[in-house]
This record gives sequence, C-alpha cells and structure tokens, in this order.
Amino acid sequence: MVIFTLLEPQTNQPLQQWEFLEQSVIRIGRAQNNDIVLHGYFQVSRQHLELTLIDPQQEKWQLISRGTNGTLVNNDFVTETILNNDDLIRLAENGPVFKFELESSLAENQEKVETTEILKPAVICDHQDNPEGSIFCRHCGEPIVGDEHYVGSYQVLRTLGRGGMGTTYLAWDRNRTIKNAPMLLVLKEMNADMARIAKARELFEREARILKSLEHKGIPKYYDFFVENNRKYIVMELIHGYNLEQLVNLRGATDALRTINWMIQVCDIVEYLHNLEPPLVHRDIKPANLMLRNLDSRLMLLDFGAVKELGTALETRIGVEGYSAPEQYRGKPCPQSDIYGIGTTIIFLLTSQTPMQYYRYQSSKFEFDVDSIPGLPTNLGEVLSIACQPEPKDRYQTAKELKEALSACL
Repeated sequence: MVIFTLLEPQTNQPLQQWEFLEQSVIRIGRAQNNDIVLHGYFQVSRQHLELTLIDPQQEKWQLISRGTNGTLVNNDFVTETILNNDDLIRLAENGPVFKFELESSLAENQEKVETTEILKPAVICDHQDNPEGSIFCRHCGEPIVGDEHYVGSYQVLRTLGRGGMGTTYLAWDRNRTIKNAPMLLVLKEMNADMARIAKARELFEREARILKSLEHKGIPKYYDFFVENNRKYIVMELIHGYNLEQLVNLRGATDALRTINWMIQVCDIVEYLHNLEPPLVHRDIKPANLMLRNLDSRLMLLDFGAVKELGTALETRIGVEGYSAPEQYRGKPCPQSDIYGIGTTIIFLLTSQTPMQYYRYQSSKFEFDVDSIPGLPTNLGEVLSIACQPEPKDRYQTAKELKEALSACL
C-alpha cells in the first residue's frame, strides 16, 4: 500500500491523506481525472506528475514530472526518479508538499523502533535532513526552534506578521490535538505601545468578544482570549493558504469568472455579519484580508480589529486608501461601506492595480471611472459602478443584492 500525506509546507504537519492499495499508476494534478485532485494550488499543473509501480516485488515506484513549474524531491528538482520511503515531494517551488510512504517500510520501521526501545536508551533527535524553512522535524515531529518560547500553554514557533495594533505568531498547543498531533494556531498579541492607549485596548478586547460570538464557515474559529504579563492575546484558527493580494502579486490579475465566484463567497460572509443583532460592519474588506484556503479553495475573511457594531457610539475613523468608503473617513460606517470594499477589491483583482489608479474627479465629484478599466465585461462594469458609488444610498443596500447582481454576470 502507498500512502500520500499532504503536509503544511512550512510545518510538515499533516493536512490530508490518501491511501492506494492496489493501483500501479497514481496521478496528481488539478484536473478532475487525477487520483489526487488539488484545487486552489495555482502552481500545480492539470496533469502535474505520474507515479508508476515498476517493480512490484521490490515496491519500486518511478516518479515522472509533467508539471510546468517542475517537481522537487527532497528539495531537488527532478524530471524522473525512483522514490524512497519517506521522500518529500513538492509540486512546484512554492507548491504543496506530500510525504510518500510504503506500508511495508512503515511496518519495518515500527518493528525497528520497538526493538530499539527495548535494547537502547532513547536518542535525542538532531533534526537533520529537514527541508529548508521547516518548523517541525520530519523524523520526530518536534518543533525545530532555538529557545523555547511559551505564552500561556502555547509554544510560539514563528512570527507571521506585524501590524499597527498587534503581532501575530504561529503557535501550537499540546493540549489541543488533531489526529493525536498538537494543534497549530494563530496567536495575536497586542503591541506594547498600543496597550498604553485606552481606545486600543478597548478595540482589541472587542475583537476577541466579537470573534467569540461568530460562527460561519468563512470566518476563522475563535479559541481563546487571555492576559499574561499585562499583555493581551487572542488565539484563533490557522488558515493555510494565500491571501488575494499575495495571489495577484504572484500570478497577476484574475479573470472575471473567478473574481465573481470569489466575491459571491465574500457576499455570503458579509450578509451573515450584517444580519446579526446588532449588525456588524467589518470596515476592512480588502484583498489582504481575504484568504484562499488551500484545503477547499474557500475564501476566509480575516482581521476583525476594525469591526463596528451598528448602534454604538461613533468611534475612531478607520480607512484604507483605495478600499474604504468615503463615509468611513467621516466616522460614519454603515453596511454599504462593506459593499464598497467588495467593489474596490474586484477592481484590484481584475487589474492587479491599486483601485486609486481608476479614481477620478468627474461629474462634479470623485468616483471610480469604471469605463477606463481594461477588458471589463459590460455587465460586471454596471455592477461595479453601483457598488462603488460615493454615497451609501446610491449603492446596493444589502450584500444579498450585490450577490444576486454578481450571480447574474456569470
């Protein structure tokens, strides 16, 4: 039996597994006729690689790479090679990683381990022969980190990003497990300089409270909020994938069909938020906050640090140039502000340019010159011209209306 395990590229933690009992040929790629079908990995070709059992007695498998972006085995590019048990196969330089295992080798290794445990004392793993950038050892499964750094029960593995409000870390929790392995999480720490500002503390705590109350398949799960050494932390679900800003920067503008389907998913999330009691306005809809999850190609809406509960007092003016609606800069966000954010995100996805490239003073007001966007389908242009109107009353009034208009463009 052959076992393929899809690993998280940086941590080597298992995401999904396939077992093949009797097949002599295994094909992997994006096309539906493959044995392992990979959705959402733009680096992977439709027919990326083929594995053939060339010696059943010796269990020898030959790999042939057919992908445009190449295939790596244990970090070396190959076009054709014989696989060994425990080899790591990466489809394209920045693509998904698989661990290749043979059932007979697994049984032999287990027998060796049991014998070693009886005859020899435990040996500390030296973490050798791991792919560059790995956080977890492919041999022992432990983190490859220098000094152990814990916050509460969470071990910090790597810094993921730094923003004005907080710093996010990749962490794991031995108390929570997936398939008997510690769970990887996102740990968000409020920056020390922000912690001295009362309004910033209020926003951070509100983000935790709101995340705890949300339950939608397009929103990362909330796990924990705590204070340690006078620092506040939020613990959330880790989403494996690329945000839409990264995707466009890597491969260029997206086509209208894919863009529309993605934004329909975003409309579903925003509709959920707007229909809560009290309604929530995200206030920060932009490509960098929309993550395309590798596992199922679903879009996830991130960063609820700017979220606003309608009906509460006016607060800090929050806006991102090119994506935020004019009323946000006046401290008067409304549900139609998120509609505007979806519209401007569409402009970026279709053009790979900041939306401000198409912002003009015309007809006695500043607005987006939709007609100047190259290659824009007429029906989608009409949708954008409404979604991006300067005044909220002139836009689609609900996310459901925008979703229906986008669906009509398909």
